[in-house]
Amino acid sequence: MSTIRFKATEEVMKRTPVHVDLPSVKTSRYFGEDVFDTQKMQEYLSREAYENVLQAIDQGVKIDRKYANQVASGMKAWAVDRGATHYTHWFHPLTGTTAEKHDAFFEPAENGGIIENFQGEMLVQQESDASSFPSGGLRNTFEARGYTAWDPSSPAFVYGRTLCIPTIFVSYNGEALDYKTPLIKSLNYIDKAATDVCQYFDKSVNKVNITLGWEQEYFLIDESYYNTRPDLYLTGRTLIGHASAKDQQLSDHYFGALTDRVKSFMRDFEIEAYKLGVPMKTRHNEVAPNQFECAPRFEEANLAVDHNQMLMTLMQKVAKKHHFRVLLHEKPFKGINGSGKHNNWSLLTNTGVNLLSPGKTPKSNLQFLTFLVNIIRAVYEHADLLRASIAFTGNEHRLGANEAPPSIISVFIGAQLTKMLNELEQRVDDTTKMTPEEKSELKLDIGKIPEILLDNTDRNRTSPFAFTGNRFEFRAVGSSANVASPMIVLNTAVANQLNSFKKEVDELIQSENIKKDEAILRVIKQYIIESRDIRFEGDGYSQEWIEEAKRRGLTNIGSIPGSLEALLSSKTTDLMRTNNILNERELKARQEISLETYTKRTQIEARILGDLAMNHILPTALKYQNQLLDNVRGLKEIYPEEQYKVMAHHQLDTIEKIGRHVNTIRENVLEMINERKKANKLGNMGDKAYAYEKQVSSYFEPIRYHTDKLEMIVDDELWPFPKYREMLFTR
Repeated sequence: MSTIRFKATEEVMKRTPVHVDLPSVKTSRYFGEDVFDTQKMQEYLSREAYENVLQAIDQGVKIDRKYANQVASGMKAWAVDRGATHYTHWFHPLTGTTAEKHDAFFEPAENGGIIENFQGEMLVQQESDASSFPSGGLRNTFEARGYTAWDPSSPAFVYGRTLCIPTIFVSYNGEALDYKTPLIKSLNYIDKAATDVCQYFDKSVNKVNITLGWEQEYFLIDESYYNTRPDLYLTGRTLIGHASAKDQQLSDHYFGALTDRVKSFMRDFEIEAYKLGVPMKTRHNEVAPNQFECAPRFEEANLAVDHNQMLMTLMQKVAKKHHFRVLLHEKPFKGINGSGKHNNWSLLTNTGVNLLSPGKTPKSNLQFLTFLVNIIRAVYEHADLLRASIAFTGNEHRLGANEAPPSIISVFIGAQLTKMLNELEQRVDDTTKMTPEEKSELKLDIGKIPEILLDNTDRNRTSPFAFTGNRFEFRAVGSSANVASPMIVLNTAVANQLNSFKKEVDELIQSENIKKDEAILRVIKQYIIESRDIRFEGDGYSQEWIEEAKRRGLTNIGSIPGSLEALLSSKTTDLMRTNNILNERELKARQEISLETYTKRTQIEARILGDLAMNHILPTALKYQNQLLDNVRGLKEIYPEEQYKVMAHHQLDTIEKIGRHVNTIRENVLEMINERKKANKLGNMGDKAYAYEKQVSSYFEPIRYHTDKLEMIVDDELWPFPKYREMLFTR
């Protein structure tokens, strides 16, 4: 075994679980202790300031400037009591991660000392250097000014010794440079649209919140293996590596018993998450070796997005204490399942009703059907935009790989609901008024939905957008993604659809003088027919579905540059601009940033793959080949010709195989480098992204194929990198 691998394996063998000092009290006693929630506000703020903040949270009104200093003072006092010495505006730039700049609380005093200071203007808004964040052309490089503004709907928290204040991040001209700004706009938009539709059924509904429950998949790898794999620590995935003889084929890891070391890590990060108010609920082994999943209870979507970003950072920090590294890449290991992030999305009224849960009366179930059908139609209308919202480098290695939904966006609702929608389509007449008997019979059928949905259907894990009883699960989101991206699209598309629905129903009621329920049913029938093609109940992994989807006119976009074209379609720009979510410049910027990110990530992978092949794999293979040559020469010196041929046959064959693999690798690497140079000269970012996708990355698999073949030939003692069989079974 090579010196590097030997030392790495030796380190792993020494590992013992890190013992965590668990709090001696119940979780409920310390849950949220590092969060400036409403309970802390009541303690540290005046009544007037507290009520003003609640208005900002519940109604979206601006914080009154006269209370801003009171809020800042109270927040600082609480944070200092928690040991904080600094504060930061914590935001989500378009890098996909979070950003923060720490400032100390103190200010110079007149007597030469210092005083702790945190004023309202420091809380509400700050200027941030935006020069190096992705902007996609929204500002010039020399125009560095950007602004962060407090988001009171997501509570401040203390992490370490820093008060973190969730904020939006915008350019000097007010254009969004982050995920949170359009997310909040989309949440406000769907709140109003859904509330207006709810008025048909319940006049007491005056607010609708979007709820989100994400499920986070990830891998763990021992830090010694991680540090000896340049491809892993620079790209997040293995660019070379032969499959292990045993991986996930026995399904023995799925829901298996957690090892002490892994359990200790999970317990540690859960405690930290609880302190920050993240309601972690579930943890378990996933399908692939060393793959795991965790999930919280559902929350209001803006808070859920913040909590997911917090958790990804938290997991990576805690993992280091346990000598692990967390891999959030969607496909870190070839040939086994990758990681996703399932987004469970629903709508909850201020009266406590989940609009995607069937009720106990025909009225409540007509409301349920109204929202169900409108969501399906929204997905049908904007399927390509939803596809674009999940398109980035890592996710493309996972989608459609018999472990994740395909690139075809479809909706699964189960056999019983499909039957119900088909019956509505057949029984609702568009031209004549329904008789009282027809209405009664139809209402009786609609009233049976709760019984039908007790066991709605088996979950369809091959569907990217599946109804699962009281929510939709968007399963195609990547594990490293900021979940705000698909939520922005889904919220906006559904809100726009609900507005269209209400307009059509109101027009029917006025123009044809029919009752509200009958008008609703007519429009629902129309939508069921129009969006029928997006519904699919079968195996999304099958070749038959790919062919069927094509016949239905559904798109199957397996290209990142191709999928990102949807961001600038006329349908998208109308949707986003008209509803004040993102203007055309902001959409263009997001497309440009995504294309540039894809290009740069592919460029980095190409450089690393070339380096691994030319500077590590080939020298190792040639060294082994020379050893075999020396052995062959020795045999020839000792044995007679006939006996020599028999004894040297295997070595000669291996020498020849090594030579073929070495030559092929070298040729492919040199050609890849040449294609990379050509791509780098292209000025248009779209052309460059397509060149990297079609020309540069096309060499990855041939190079990997031959390096992996060499891994199975070369003496294990010489191979320079940890192998899959070692990395995947860390304990």
